[in-house]
Amino acid sequence: MFKKIIKGGQRKHSKSDSTDASLYGSGPNSNAVAAPSRNSDVPMAPPPMATVGPLPLFRDVPVSDRQNLFMRKLQICCFQFDFSDTFKSAREKEIKRQTLLELVDLIQSGSGKIMERCQEEMIKMIGVNIFRCLPPASHENTGQEATDPEEDEAYLEPSWPHLQIVYELLLRYAVSTDTDTKVAKRFIDHSFVLKLLDLFDSEDHREREFLKTILHRIYGKFMVHRPFIRKAINNIFFRFIYEIERHSGIGELLEILGSIINGFALPMKEEHKLFLVRALIPLHKPKPVGVYHQQLSYCIIQFVEKDYELADTVIRGLLKYWPLTNCQKELLFLGELEEVLEATQSAEFQRCVVPLFRQIARCLNSPHFQNWVNNDFDAQLLSACDVSPFNFS
Repeated sequence: MFKKIIKGGQRKHSKSDSTDASLYGSGPNSNAVAAPSRNSDVPMAPPPMATVGPLPLFRDVPVSDRQNLFMRKLQICCFQFDFSDTFKSAREKEIKRQTLLELVDLIQSGSGKIMERCQEEMIKMIGVNIFRCLPPASHENTGQEATDPEEDEAYLEPSWPHLQIVYELLLRYAVSTDTDTKVAKRFIDHSFVLKLLDLFDSEDHREREFLKTILHRIYGKFMVHRPFIRKAINNIFFRFIYEIERHSGIGELLEILGSIINGFALPMKEEHKLFLVRALIPLHKPKPVGVYHQQLSYCIIQFVEKDYELADTVIRGLLKYWPLTNCQKELLFLGELEEVLEATQSAEFQRCVVPLFRQIARCLNSPHFQNWVNNDFDAQLLSACDVSPFNFS
């Protein structure tokens, strides 16, 4: 899905859909805009629209009117509709959808740089559509205890036919080579990033996939936001671990972090090591760890492979949060431990060998009905360590 979203932005455009660069104030005919003055490069916002009606295509209006048309199309896209009723305002919904598609094609065509005022209004329009109160989680509607999200019936956002195009527009804007980060960071600021991160709790997996792609692109392009994004994700993890133990987007956030950790420079900063100890390792504690364990394990292994000295810290962290009664969770820990040991050097292994094999001995002696599965994992661990089992009790 991640690659599909990126690949979706590589469609070819016909010449009939292309727009003159003068819409952005950067083409050869940009001087066609009338009334020159000190602020002549800033389009005036048209009066608010009371109703949604079709507007002409950019190619069908004079060059001098295209900036104002762009702003009016943004206004149409700011209208909110009730998607719980498919037939309500069907005509207006379709007009908005077509307008959004036209804006996506416009940004993707790369005709030129968008003027600052147009960028600002476009980001505002995007915010109006995507920044909203998420519906209560499925377990909150019934008042029952939260269950494994994978066992819940998949929730699909009713407004997704429009929301998807808005996300596509934001993605195209973020990845465009014509987007100047010095200008764009005024609109995609810390407040905008925080609101994006709040949306990761959406139960619609399609929305989380788009958010993952967009935030990853923002992290890569806006270097000034990188420390803030890492800290904000850190805070989400803290709240998840120690307060709510329920969040739909932990797996997606860990996927982003997996790529970020892979790019850490050596020697590793103390800030990153603290993140491992205070956030990533404690993520083994919550009950729904099985939902995001694959992504979490990948992040952990990335740390060990980058800095072998962290192996002892990771192994002791796993032993600290080792499950006592949950056999399925224990199997996840054994599998992760095996991968960690494969990347562990002899010196680090010697530091934790005693507590490690005490835990393995407890697994071997477990009376649980799945003990034979644990024994299979334990045999692999012993083989990876190139030692024979013996008593540490």
